[in-house]
Amino acid sequence: MVRLGAMGDILHALPAVTALRLAHPAWEIDWVVEPRWRALLTARDGASRGPEQPVVDRLYYAATKEWRRTPLSTKTGQEINALRRQLRAELYSAVLDLQGSVRSAVVGRMVGCPRLIGEETPREAPARWFYTERVTTHGAHVIEQDVELAQAVAGDTLKAVAPLLPVDEAAEAWCDGLLASSGTRPVAVINPGAGWGAKRWPVERYAAVAFGLMERGYRILVNAGPGEEQMADTIVTRTSGAAIPLATSLEQLIALTRRADLFVAGDTGPLHLACALGRPVVGIYGPTDPSRNGPYGTRFRVLRSPMSKRDHTRRPEPEAGLLTIEPDEVLRAADELLAGEKV
Repeated sequence: MVRLGAMGDILHALPAVTALRLAHPAWEIDWVVEPRWRALLTARDGASRGPEQPVVDRLYYAATKEWRRTPLSTKTGQEINALRRQLRAELYSAVLDLQGSVRSAVVGRMVGCPRLIGEETPREAPARWFYTERVTTHGAHVIEQDVELAQAVAGDTLKAVAPLLPVDEAAEAWCDGLLASSGTRPVAVINPGAGWGAKRWPVERYAAVAFGLMERGYRILVNAGPGEEQMADTIVTRTSGAAIPLATSLEQLIALTRRADLFVAGDTGPLHLACALGRPVVGIYGPTDPSRNGPYGTRFRVLRSPMSKRDHTRRPEPEAGLLTIEPDEVLRAADELLAGEKV
């Protein structure tokens, strides 16, 4: 499997690979990934298949982003050559490119396998010329498309299943300690950040949602990724210090999300993590299309304005349609979602 990143994309690939694992438990299934996302696949380097590493047998790390920054350095050349040697030594039967980019296709070619499988219309069109087998996919959602690709390897029919994620005992213990004082209060996690500005709902509106959920009896935790600390601080200030800001490791975020009673976010990796773990989700969408990469496989509500058009241009300001969504709509969606869960 080649799916280098990012967080949400790896989580979208996991249902297909988990289905492949469950259908063929004796197969060796290995994965090439960017080092920063290893915690989505293993709790510990060198772990064997089990709760710490439930899907894959072995991980390979390809620091492609770093390599692009220093393409001519000795270190980059040594790391690429070492990865190529490791991959070729295993004599794989098939390579599946679940990313559809030129760099993932190049990594797939490094394996030296006669079967390199990818989509007929990959995300980056030139990638298709690296493939020896091209699969025409029909699913609307990217998870469904990845399942169709996995079927080409399996030679049988697969269905998307709930993905298996690693269990990190230290992170689980940390989370138990964090939530020990909550008692029976439900926990809502709010994630105000997003990959770029056009997808980012105003933080003041997230704060209003946080306040409304507090009035409903929720304990509010605010997940802040790198560079998002100021957004978390704004929510804390506007809730008079009641919301708790968290800068977690990826292992801790997995443990925390497992325990969330509600997750509110835009189109972000943490939202897709909540879906992967089967938590109730309210998604706030703007320029990205939820029919393709929205919540999947869990109980959810999605808010998206009819004004919003699919556009992956990385603009710094929130998309106009996104700005038409009000906090009361998000709170109403949360009420409906959780009321339905109690029926």
